[in-house]
Amino acid sequence: MQIEDLKPGLIGVGTSFGASICCVLPMTIVLLGLGSGGFMMVTMQYRIILYPLGLLGLVTAYWLYFRRRKVCDAQACRMQGKRWNIAGLVFSTVLMSLVTYVDFFLVSL
Repeated sequence: MQIEDLKPGLIGVGTSFGASICCVLPMTIVLLGLGSGGFMMVTMQYRIILYPLGLLGLVTAYWLYFRRRKVCDAQACRMQGKRWNIAGLVFSTVLMSLVTYVDFFLVSL
């Protein structure tokens, strides 16, 4: 299995971590008492950039995954890294859902 086979999962995980930098990471650090509200305010001002990039990356990861699956189905081959990609995409979707919840529901309180 090559790194090319894991590209959809890696893109999904990477972009969802990038999007979580603005919301989930600062909130976790502040709740653990390791940071201050100032740290949270500095990172959250970039959410207007990071959140759409995270969603775009997640959509791109799903598109790459389903495109590769369609090619493998047409060629009757076995898709390499299928379980890792699915695990990465599920993890990314859960993380982006958490970011969405924090960004739109908890931050507005």
